[in-house]
Amino acid sequence: MKLLLNALTKYLLGFILVGILLFLPAGTVQYPGGWLFIALLFVPVLIMGIVLLIKSPDLLAKRLDHKEKEKTQRGVIALSGLLFPVGFVLSALDFRFGWSSAPLWLEIVASGLFLVGYGMYAEVMRENAYLSRTVEVQENQTVISSGLYGIVRHPMYLATLLMFLPLPLILGSLWGLIPFALYPVVIVIRILNEEKVLTERLVGYAEYKTRVKYRLLPFIW
Repeated sequence: MKLLLNALTKYLLGFILVGILLFLPAGTVQYPGGWLFIALLFVPVLIMGIVLLIKSPDLLAKRLDHKEKEKTQRGVIALSGLLFPVGFVLSALDFRFGWSSAPLWLEIVASGLFLVGYGMYAEVMRENAYLSRTVEVQENQTVISSGLYGIVRHPMYLATLLMFLPLPLILGSLWGLIPFALYPVVIVIRILNEEKVLTERLVGYAEYKTRVKYRLLPFIW
């Protein structure tokens, strides 16, 4: 019951916060891109939360944990905490004042990429019971090398790139792409620090890096 209340509280707070960041600067609740993004984000989150609550409450509890211990990671989270609100507000202002307009076909493609990223994210959670929102090595943790982890070492971050890079296009904005263009930089910093921690503390991770050569993008990096 405590986990359920915690999850519901964070879900509702997230819904309210995103609504404020989108509809307040847009000056109206009649913002189609805003409602489209909310549906794409919060409907799958609700479904995934219910599944985790029933099948893997421990993993849900870890996903709700935001207490990052690594100094570098705290800086990365702070940067993300600035980047996303700026991107939301700029996209909403773009809608309000008509600075730019993403064509419908681009919004559809962006929505498709977001859902593909979400599906990949769900698959990573299914494969990796040690998945956490913080960079840490847990008790009895082992290296996961199956499925997507056999292609790139950080499929979760690849999933978030597919979700968040096209996000302003879902909102119908081209100007919103500017702050979100910094997101890959945030991910690279997080990965480099995370790999340092895992190599030092997780048995078998150094050998895993020799077998799976690419961190994020196959044949690129």
